[in-house]
Order: sequence, then C-alpha cells, then structure tokens
Amino acid sequence: MKTQIFIAALFFSGLVAAQKKDSLKVNSIEAVNIKKQVFKKQGDRLVYDVAASPIAKGTNTFNLLKQTPMISSIDGKTLKILGKSDAIIYINNKKTNMDSEALIEMLKSTPSEDIQKIEVITVPGSEFQVESKEGVINIVMKKNKNNGYNGTMKMQNEQGYYNNPNAGGSFNFRQGKWSGNSNFRMGSWTERQKYTLSNGDPTFRNESYGSNDDPNKNFGGGFNIDYEISKKQSLGLSYNMRYNKSFNSVLDMTNWQNGQLSNRTVNHEDAQTRNHSFNLNYEIKTDSIGSKLTSNVSYLWFNRDKVSFNESFPLNNDKNNKYSALHQSVPQIINNYAANIDYLKKTSKGATWLMGISYNHTNTDNDTRQDVLQNGGFVPDSKQTNHFIYKENILGIYLNYERKLSEKLSGKIGARYEMTRSTGDILGKTGFERNYNNLLPYLNLNYAINSDHNLSYTFSSRIRRPRFWELNPSRTYFTPDNYTQNNPFVLAAKFYNQELNYMYKNAFYANLSFNMVEDAAASDLLPLQGILTKPKRDENGNIIYNQQGNMIMEKTRFLRYIRTNYGKNREINLTLGMNKSWFNDIWTTNYSMNLSYNTFTGGVWQDPTSQLGPYETEELEPYIVDVKNYNMSVTINNIIRLSSKKDWFLGVNYFFGSKVAMEGGTIGSRQSFDLSLKKILGDWTVVAEVNDMFNQSFYRVEGIQPNGKYNNITNFNYPRLISIGVTYNFGNQKLKKAREMKSANDAVKSRT
Repeated sequence: MKTQIFIAALFFSGLVAAQKKDSLKVNSIEAVNIKKQVFKKQGDRLVYDVAASPIAKGTNTFNLLKQTPMISSIDGKTLKILGKSDAIIYINNKKTNMDSEALIEMLKSTPSEDIQKIEVITVPGSEFQVESKEGVINIVMKKNKNNGYNGTMKMQNEQGYYNNPNAGGSFNFRQGKWSGNSNFRMGSWTERQKYTLSNGDPTFRNESYGSNDDPNKNFGGGFNIDYEISKKQSLGLSYNMRYNKSFNSVLDMTNWQNGQLSNRTVNHEDAQTRNHSFNLNYEIKTDSIGSKLTSNVSYLWFNRDKVSFNESFPLNNDKNNKYSALHQSVPQIINNYAANIDYLKKTSKGATWLMGISYNHTNTDNDTRQDVLQNGGFVPDSKQTNHFIYKENILGIYLNYERKLSEKLSGKIGARYEMTRSTGDILGKTGFERNYNNLLPYLNLNYAINSDHNLSYTFSSRIRRPRFWELNPSRTYFTPDNYTQNNPFVLAAKFYNQELNYMYKNAFYANLSFNMVEDAAASDLLPLQGILTKPKRDENGNIIYNQQGNMIMEKTRFLRYIRTNYGKNREINLTLGMNKSWFNDIWTTNYSMNLSYNTFTGGVWQDPTSQLGPYETEELEPYIVDVKNYNMSVTINNIIRLSSKKDWFLGVNYFFGSKVAMEGGTIGSRQSFDLSLKKILGDWTVVAEVNDMFNQSFYRVEGIQPNGKYNNITNFNYPRLISIGVTYNFGNQKLKKAREMKSANDAVKSRT
C-alpha cells in the first residue's frame, strides 16, 4: 500500500507543480504556444508529433513508442495501450503485414528519424480491422521525394538466463517511378521458465515443481515493391515470411500428492513454424482533393508442426503409480484467401465518406495424433486423436462519414456489418455449424472548448473471434492428470466500448472508458477440477474384474486448464497522464496512471471438451466466476539529455501494476525498473539497456472457489535482461519510403 501511495504522490505532485508553474508564468505560456505542438487531441486520436520532440533523435521506433503517451512496454517484446487488451500496429493507416515477433524486430530496426508522428486511437473506427477492445497505434512516416537508397544494419546481444544474439537490416530505394524496401532479421534465443503449481482443497493437495528450456532459432524478412503507373495510379506487391525452429524444448516437472513424492514428468518437444504472406495492391486517385479507390488481393499460408514425447516416472512404491508415456503430434495448417475494395470520397465542403467491402475465406487443418504406451508398445489413443477441420467465411461491409460541424465541433459516424459462416468438423466424431451476423456501429464527437481544453466522446461495438490455435482440440501435458486443453466450441464474444477523453494544454489528459462484454471468454485458461471414474486396467491395458465378475473401478483427480465462455464482463478504466518537457527540453517526462474496476460474473458447469470412454464417468466441480476488483498501474518514463551536443541520453523508466483479479484467479503485483544509456556517433548509435533490473515482472496467480478448491500458479521467466545494441544508418536518410499497402487478410493474421 505504501508503494501505491508513494507512486500516486509522485505522479500528482508533478501535475500540481506544472499547473502552478503555468498559472504563475502567463507570458511563458504565450511563448510556448508559438512552438509546434508536440502532443494534441485530433478527432478520434491522440497525436504525438515526434518530429518536434527532443527525444526522437538517435533511437529506434520501438523505443520511441515506449515513450509515447498512453503506450507502455514492460518486457521489451510487446506494446500495450493503457486500458486496452492489445495494441494493433498500423503504418501510414495500413495494417502491418507480419506476425507480432517480426513486427517488433522491424520496429526496433527502424530509425526514429524516419517518423513524423505517432497516433494513438484508443477506440478505432469502422474502417479498422480490429476486434474486442483493441486499440490502434498508427505510425506516420516522413515523406521526401529524393531518389537514391538508404539502409540500416543492427546487431544486438541480450543476456537473460541464457545469451541471445540477434541481427537485422533494412534496405530502401527510390528511382523515378519505382520504389521499394526490404528487410531481414535473424537470431536465436532460449527461453527459460520456472514453474510452481499447486491445487486441491482442504482435504487433498497436489504440488508440481519444475522448469522449461525452450531454444529458438528465427529467420524472417520481406520486401515491398511499388510502381507509379501514372500520377493517379499505383501498383504494389509485398511479401513477408518468417521461420521459427524450436527443437529439444524440455519441460521437467516433479509432482507431489499430500506431501508425498508421486512421480516425475518429462516432456520433450520439437516445433517448427513457417509463415508466408503475399499482397497485391492497386490504387487510383479519382480527383485532386484526395478521393481514391483502393483494392487488395491477399494470400496467407501458416504451418506449425509440433511433436512431443511425454514420460511419467513413478517416485514411490505405490503399485497404482506406474511408468507411462505418450507420443503426440499437433500440426496446424492455415490457408487464407482475402480481397477488399475501399473508396474514399472527399467533398469540397470538407466532409469525408469512406465505404468498403471485404471478404475472407480461411481453412484450418489440425490433424492431432496421440499414441499411448500399452504392452510395451505405442498404440493410438482414439479419444485424443482428432482430425479437426475448421472453415470460416466472413463478408464485411462498412461505411463512415466524417465532417466538421462547426469551428469547435467535429464528428464521425459509421457502421460495419459482418456476416460470418463457419463449420467445424472432428472427422469421424462430431461437428458443428456456427452462423451469425453482427452490426457494429461507431460514433465519435470532438469538442474543442478553446485552445487549452478539448473534450471527446466515442462509442464502438466489436466482436472477438477465437484464435485459430484456440479452436484446435489438442492437449499439452504438465502431468498425466494436469494439462491444458483447447476448445473448438468457443463462441465469439460481443464487446461494447465507450470512452470520454479530456485534454488540458496539450500536455495533461484524462481518459475514462466503460466496456461491456457478452458471451465473455476467459482472457486466460480456466482451471477445472474433478474426479474421473474409470475401469482399472492391468499393464497390458485389459480391464480387471473382481471375484464376482464386476469391473474394479478407480477414481483419479484431474485438473484441466481450458478455454471457454463463462458469462459477462464489465470494466471501468480511468487513465490520467502528462507528457511534458522541462528545462529547455533537457528532461522529458511521460507519466500515466491507470485506475480500473472490473466485474466478472458467470460460471462453467460442464467441460465441453470432455471425451469419456466406455464405462467412464466424471464429476466436475462447478467453476463459479464472481469477481469484483479494483486495480491500478503506473508508468513513469524519463529521458534526460546529458550533453549540450545532444549525443548522450539517459533513460530511467518504472512500471508498477497492482494485484488484478481475473476469471481464473488473482494475478500478483508486478513492477519493472529499467535503465538505458545511449550514445550517438554520427551514423552510429550505441545503446546499453537493463530491463527489469530487480526481476519483479513475472506471473503469479492465486485462485480459490467458494467450495474451498484452490489453484495457484507461479511462472518465473527470468525477466531481467541486459542488452547492448549497435545500429548503423547508411545512404540518403531523406529518401521517401515505398508506399505502405493495406493487406486484405489483416484481420486473420492477428488470429494465427
């Protein structure tokens, strides 16, 4: 509690001090107003003009985003908009055409000098292909028309539990009507995680302790070629790929029951992921004031092969506890074909119409195979062998209208209508058909009270479709009776988002949002506990009978982590923040505080993934969801210029997140203290960083049910990282980038 009080005092003292300074120095304010505004509210978005900011020198786009108001990153691998589920990255209003890991590497290799501004859209309009309560980060690149070429080379070495080197580069060219860019990335890293699992009730308890080593090798890249047919027409082709290899990943767990050693489970896993995507784009300008027609045809191929060998060794003399083993193969192949047409119409009176239509066809093939050890050999396990084929067709139609209603008031209204037709078949077993239509309205009103005050309101409706890998009915084992289970019967959740934003002097802001979710699915796995009753079998798999000829039945406790819908979710978020420079831009601050109140109500009374064999029954303890929770998080970012030549910079950042109660339990508090030192040497930039210096940002969850059953998880992933990176920029740095193109299958990529 003392930590939270201290953070709140620090945050609000900066706000009060700034307001006192502004109120006492009226003439100084008038002088500042002459300067270009760095941070402002514009329509449906917050605009951070980094080209006018002192921190946008000699760094990369990822570090620049971490310093942007409303955006945070505590692991160096992901970006999040405060109060939102995820941040979707757009470049020049076009969604990026790559997977998340490749995208982060691309951002880290893009020089900050190429960025004009960053737009944070907390509630995106109907034209954006987003789901649930996702926000959009739109990166607007600088535009120059010089011919020539330029590029960037970067090498980085990261030390966590293991040493992880990586390198990458990009090359851009422009000559006459041709322009293009290409990039490549390669690296290797080994992820180390330590687990502590415990579950049970007042009369029984299970405990598991162990670790996971997951080595990875990664290679990715792509290109974008753009040809200007005429001053009004352009044709473009883009390609992106990524290959990931993770061989000899080992999960080693030691298991206890009621304080006694039970068994040891070792899981060896090999996995490969391949991802290829193509997009063909055509654009024609229809008038001189900005109207244009854009069309896209896209193809995406995703293939993940995963095989594992799971062994369980008895560690006591219990005759019922025997050696067991299983082989498992879990491949997934996704083919997606997509197309869309957008027409943007601008009128002479300043209004803008946007209308479009999109179509997506996706086919996923998941041929899961599992063999169990019987009679000294492996035989197919019919219950866990599933050939699951999922097909999905989505037709979307959207329309937006935007205009300035008066000198102070502007508005944007729109709607998106989506028709979804999907089928899922577990060949030879069961299947389902799921068809639904959704009308998704959108409204934004922005009122500029005066030069110092701005107020806006936004409403949006969205759905959240399950990710394709979540639908694949496969299992990942911790122990023979403790595993995670995907669920092909998860329904799409419906989201209703509202937001009220206030900005003062283009430096201080307050953002109040309210989100409602129907048919909510857990943001993480839900732990289901129960007892499975089944016939007892001998070493050869034969049923054992007693002297009366009756089957001998045995009971086994199980714990399954599954993905499923549970009920309703309500969430209120208040974000307070400031972005301001002090002492002639020597010290730049970006502080924000997020306060949240959540309610989760519902429950799970049956396991939709249960597959019982002959004579088997199970007793599932109902999982009740009834959570009410207050929580807070604070982000404090500081950039200090250490030299008058503007070539030395010190970064001091801190993040704190309080305990958060979720559907699956209460997540423990997290915090991260980061330091960075940057030196600019002409075209060279050297950066040394320490992320999470005190190893405080790791995952802990405690869950307890009204009946006394509990489930606790600690996943320590060694979050402290020390890295040194060297970046070299060469060529004409004023070169115009190739035209960024929107891909027709953008919405599908985020679900792979």
